[in-house]
Amino acid sequence: MSEIADFLIIGGGIAGTGAAARLAPEARVTVLEMEDALGRHATGRSAAIFIRNYGNATLRALNAASEPVLKHPEGISDHSLLSPRGEMLIAAEDELDHFHKYLDGADGMEPLTAEEAVALFPLLRKEGIAAAAIERDAQDIDVDRLLQGFFRLAKRHGAAFVTEAPATRILRSGGTWRVETPKGAFEAPVLINAAGAWADNVAELAGVKKVGLQPMRRSAAIIPPPEGVDVSRWPLVASASERWYAKPDAGKLMVSPADEDPVEPHDAWADDMVLAEGLYRFEQAVTMPVTRVERNWAGLRSFVADRTPVAGFAPDADGFFWLAGQGGYGVQTAPALSRLVADLCLRRPSELSDRIVTALDPARLF
Repeated sequence: MSEIADFLIIGGGIAGTGAAARLAPEARVTVLEMEDALGRHATGRSAAIFIRNYGNATLRALNAASEPVLKHPEGISDHSLLSPRGEMLIAAEDELDHFHKYLDGADGMEPLTAEEAVALFPLLRKEGIAAAAIERDAQDIDVDRLLQGFFRLAKRHGAAFVTEAPATRILRSGGTWRVETPKGAFEAPVLINAAGAWADNVAELAGVKKVGLQPMRRSAAIIPPPEGVDVSRWPLVASASERWYAKPDAGKLMVSPADEDPVEPHDAWADDMVLAEGLYRFEQAVTMPVTRVERNWAGLRSFVADRTPVAGFAPDADGFFWLAGQGGYGVQTAPALSRLVADLCLRRPSELSDRIVTALDPARLF
């Protein structure tokens, strides 16, 4: 016997769990997660910051649509999921083209002098700063509270979550998708592919044309700040050409080489050489040596060719819905994308413009 739902979601990260939360009030939903807990991969390893100007024009529109929910997460949390941080962009002379490209069309970016940049992040070398700007409204996101809030909302409306249930076989027959897993078989007329780095693998298993998803590794390390220095109120600071970025994290500094190394989908770990090179680039921009790494990790950011998320029904398979390719923007765009999934699946108008919905449609990739 198969368990029957209206919507089957493969993937229990922020994308799949958010979609379940928005669909469950009006439909029977089952979420299948291959790991033993939700949010094990990209969601749980996010840098966790809301940056309005992060990404291309489509992503910036999704950021804007998500912000009200993050500030006032009705049904998800009893108070804001955001807390003050700020994001500062700095550029050396050879990064000025990247700097100006980022600021083109940006909202709320305030130019800074080198002196002002150093006042905000006192470890920076003033002589290495040719330009700087800050988005003061960039804010930390409580990712776990967002994920758990989505989960509780979905459960409250009857959604089922099945962990340790990787899809081993996917079939379509008589207008119904059947997904076989070690935990049993599950059926629904609509299958939502929110499998993160594994989304193309799921499509292949289902006999659906892949979207060309490329997982890329992003590494990070926690290092101690100088003795006696309180970094808690410092902004995130990033090199304009993404050579590195650094962000206060529980009284220490999280530093990333901002790497994007193409890899196969897997449980990612940091490459020691890549991490060392990134920490060296960070050292060249600051006045402190990196003498100790307390811990490190890596996650996967998955992109399609145009680096824009894929959200919509597949053009080549009835009832197969793509929710993938969020890259490094998945957490901060989850409120808008989860609402879009529900709107499209329940055949109701979207709050997003037709231009944005079209830009996300998987048909563009074929």
